[in-house]
Amino acid sequence: MATAAVVYNDWLPALVLPTGLDPRHSYVSELYAADQRFRLPFAALELAAAGLVVAAALPPGCRRGAERGKRAGWWCLVAFGVCSVADVVVPMRCAPSAEPGCEAVNPWHTATSALVHAALFASMTLLASGTGRSALRWVPVAALVTAVCTVGPLFGHPGWHGVVQRTHLVLVGVWLVLVGRGEGRGSGPSGRD
Repeated sequence: MATAAVVYNDWLPALVLPTGLDPRHSYVSELYAADQRFRLPFAALELAAAGLVVAAALPPGCRRGAERGKRAGWWCLVAFGVCSVADVVVPMRCAPSAEPGCEAVNPWHTATSALVHAALFASMTLLASGTGRSALRWVPVAALVTAVCTVGPLFGHPGWHGVVQRTHLVLVGVWLVLVGRGEGRGSGPSGRD
């Protein structure tokens, strides 16, 4: 999960690559939009992160005798990974932050992104419920707030959503590390630090 957390923050290489996208005002998914120069490397990173999450979430999701809600939470992480693959398969057509006339709403990509978030927040809700670890309670709340703050361009109000989205992705990475760390200790995400 720790490796998935790092790879999931695949926007970091864009800080040194000449993508032509301003990280303050662009969505991360613009990096792998269909017409972008570095589409393939960023798409590959997205797919790698999805695969790592699925590979890490399947064993605890299949564990017999585990609490039903926790198993469902791990299965939601599997769905998060699968929907992330769909997000790459149906990319944005272009980069709206850099290309006049490019629509910020691509119906298919917007739908897959919504599914990614639905699965993510379902996993957070299920895996954080009843936990004694405070970080497993506040990270989902902060991640939800940052996710909501990224929708401005979808409603015709672009600007600074890139900063908030990248903060959201860092929080998701923290979440993956926390649940993976709890699972690695054999206590699952409900274990105490």
